[in-house]
Amino acid sequence: MDQRQRVAGWQPEPAVVEGEGRTPRKRRAILAAATEAFLQHGYLGASMDEVAAKAGVSKQTVYKQFENKERLFAEIVLGTSDQLLDGLTKAYAETLDEAGDAREALRALAHYFLDSLTNPSVLQLRRLVIAEADRFPDVCGAWFTSGFERSLEALGQALTTLTERGLLRELADPSLAAYQFAGLVMYKPMNRAMFAGTEARPPADEFEKLADQATEVFLAAYGLGSPAR
Repeated sequence: MDQRQRVAGWQPEPAVVEGEGRTPRKRRAILAAATEAFLQHGYLGASMDEVAAKAGVSKQTVYKQFENKERLFAEIVLGTSDQLLDGLTKAYAETLDEAGDAREALRALAHYFLDSLTNPSVLQLRRLVIAEADRFPDVCGAWFTSGFERSLEALGQALTTLTERGLLRELADPSLAAYQFAGLVMYKPMNRAMFAGTEARPPADEFEKLADQATEVFLAAYGLGSPAR
């Protein structure tokens, strides 16, 4: 697993768990195999036969753990939502909680967003959820509310720590400020990837420019020298 996957908090491959029994190990292998199949082929294109073969188990074992393909899809979507939320929340704490300079901290957070959220596996997951939103509105809607929205609520709370230390002005709506910062950073590269393909990842020098400009625009609105609203 490369660095971008690690910091994103999502492990598309099963981690080794010391002393784990056969049943939990098989379940994780099935989830990893199904994740790969869904990301490669979409919901309709993925088959339970393929999942069983990739996981090295029988199809009966797959159905014993997950009663049908819809349940398996839901487990993957909701599970990855939790993992991504955990990774983002940890990043907020590491970059903002002890920061002494708002510009430096926000630039570091922007780089984290750009590096981790444009990872091919994360982009494929996002595209999969969007593609199946009409088929599974409850599951895909939960991925948005329990993952994306909660992560930005957590970012809003983290931004208030900068206010409390006198590094930002008071935020009337911390969650909205979080949405605005994330949008400034991610709107261009994320839309490019959604339309131009997973590999349409900006070069490093463009990441630098996006991070710098997003930080400056955000500070123009919320920095100590910005007018109160």
